[in-house]
Order: sequence, then C-alpha cells, then structure tokens
Amino acid sequence: MNKVTVADLNFRDRRVLLRVDFNVPLNDRQEITDDRRIKAALPTIQKILGDGGILIACSHLGRPKGKPVPEMSLAPVARRLSELLGQEVLFAEDCIGPEASNIVGKMEPGQCLLLENLRFHAEETANDQEFARKLASLGDIFVNDAFGTAHRAHASTEGVTRYFNQSIAGYLIEKEIKYLGGALADPRRPFAAILGGAKISGKIDVIQNLMDKVDILIIGGGMTFTFAKAMGYEIGDSLLEEDRIEMARELVAKVQNSRAKLFFPCDAVIAKEISDNAETQVVEIDKIPAGFKGLDLGPKSIELFRETLADAKTIVWNGPMGVFEHAPFAEGTLAIARCLAELTDAGATTIVGGGDSAAAVGKAGLDKKLSHISTGGGASLEYLEGKDLPGIAALTDHPSVETA
Repeated sequence: MNKVTVADLNFRDRRVLLRVDFNVPLNDRQEITDDRRIKAALPTIQKILGDGGILIACSHLGRPKGKPVPEMSLAPVARRLSELLGQEVLFAEDCIGPEASNIVGKMEPGQCLLLENLRFHAEETANDQEFARKLASLGDIFVNDAFGTAHRAHASTEGVTRYFNQSIAGYLIEKEIKYLGGALADPRRPFAAILGGAKISGKIDVIQNLMDKVDILIIGGGMTFTFAKAMGYEIGDSLLEEDRIEMARELVAKVQNSRAKLFFPCDAVIAKEISDNAETQVVEIDKIPAGFKGLDLGPKSIELFRETLADAKTIVWNGPMGVFEHAPFAEGTLAIARCLAELTDAGATTIVGGGDSAAAVGKAGLDKKLSHISTGGGASLEYLEGKDLPGIAALTDHPSVETA
C-alpha cells in the first residue's frame, strides 16, 4: 500500500470527511436486509472517533438519478450505524448546503454525522467541481474507505481530493489493495484464477491481464459456451455471444502461449428452462442438444477443478459457475466456494472478487472461511484488469514512496 492511511495519523479535533460505501439493500419497509458494508467500514469509523475526530460520513445508495427519492434515503443506515457504534449518529437531510454546514459547525470531538444520499444530486456522478468543493468544505481532511466506488471518478471519490492537503485511505481500502494487489504483484505459487459469469465480453481484459501472471486459469459460467462454440462444440440453446466467437478463439490461442494452463468444464447441467423446478440432465460439454441450455458445472467438472486447485497457494475467484440463484443450478458455484474454504484452511490465500461470487459465498455460509471477500464487484474486476482506480490514484502518496 503506497498511500497514506488512517493508521498513519491522529484525528484529534479534526473534521474528517469520510467516503464510505453504504449502498445496502433495503426491503419495502425501508429495513436493511444486509449490513455487511456498514460493518466493513467500522474499523475506520472507530479509529477516527476513538482519536477524538469529528466524523462526517457520506455515501450513495441505489440509483436515484440525480433527484431525491425517499425510498433511497440513508436515514435507515444512520439508525443502524447508531446501533453498531453504540452512540447517536446525527443525520443531515442533504449532503451539502446550510443544514449540513450548521450541523457540522456544532459537532464535538467524537461525534458522527451521516449525510443524505450523494446521488440525490446529479453533480455527484458528473464529478462537478463546485459540488465537490461544497462537499469538501465540511472537512479538514478526507478519508476514502469506499472501495466499491473507487473505480468511479465521482465528486465524492476523486473530485474532493483537489480541495484537501491530505486525502488518505481507510482500513478497508488498505485491506482490499493488500489482498488484490498482493495477489497480482507477489503471489505464492501455484497462483490460480477462476473466472465465471455470463459473458466473455465482461472478462476479456481480465483474462488478458492474468494469463501471464497465473499458473492456472479456470473458465466457467455462461461464458463457457461462447468458448465451446469457438471450439466447434454443440451448445444447444446455451448463452452465446455470436460477435465474440472469433475473439474467444483468439483468446484460447493466446492463453495456450502464455504462462497459464487453461481449464474448461468437461460436462454441464442442462435444462430447457431456468426455474427452481426445472428438470435437469448432465451431458458432456460438447454434446448439449437443441432446446437445452447449459446452466451449471457437471459433477466431472467440479471434480476436475477440485483436483486442479489442490496445490494452489493463491486463488482469485470472480464470477459464478452457473445460474446459482436457482437451486438446480447452484451446486457448481457452491462447490467452488466449499473447495476454496478447504484450501484456505490448509493455508492458501483465497480472494473473492465481489458481486455475484461474494453473494454465492454468503449463500454457502462461508463468508468467514475465505481469506478475503472484496466489497467491490466492479472495482475488483477493474483492478484485476490492471486498470488504475481513480478513487485510489487520487489519494496522497506515502512519503516513503519514491515518485518519478
């Protein structure tokens, strides 16, 4: 981690603008159904408050498209954060303007304020500089701990850093970069990557960035069938990106000339429809009949992948192996989650790249059995693609880091 972090500073009597990712799911009664993202920010929040800092937290929730939407208010989050901290969390009904400024002006060291949804203003996602300046005026120092939005150059992630002498990383961002960055820069080998998900188009850059870094590259999920079609296999009515067939063929050739050894599923669970009551069959990956869709790994593929991963010391997983939301097609994804839990227990470093993969690990009840589960699906994917994340690049470099 080559950025200044919260561990490097004491926040006593300082007003700290903290960007967090409190984009949590709410039900129809405005109740939080999963508070993991709130809990993930607690170490940074507790450090700032414990130092005697004045904390002004800000976040987005949902996609209100630049206007106030009552169902996307952060008020329920303020209530839950109060419970988790064991102290009152103040709430401002806007993230900029007189009300927010007045509340901040009266705050004492050790107090915490949560601002209303940043995306109630279109200027947030537009990275409007006047909006960023107004938001920045609430604090003396900026801390970013929202890894889930670090790949977006928004006003609250990148824009505000122009108005602070110091913009520093929170514990969560430090942890994310430790695991994801460590895996890419200096992995214990063998180093394996498991890539799934629906479409090859979303994983092209990841495959190209990883194929000379990993020793083992496992492909699964819906994108398997575009590769299978490129190899001349019968895929029935399985998901297919027609315009990516030639690209899939070229990717296979590139990987075969790279460091990585490439593995595909050898069989699949198929059905005519995607439902919880679907009638399923297991067939070889190259023999899916017309009218059927490949929707999960078959038992031979699960065993192949388990054997392939048996000696791996670092494993990165991004993307489910099947349509895991439906019980008949969940076993492949859950089996990978269980396999990674066993490998973690045996000493391997296992990293799940957020999004659907993280949801599957949660479904399997294995959240605490893996080394690291990323809080940012899109951010972790772009990091694995080798891209700079604007929200992290804009933070203050540590003095010990030499700059060109």
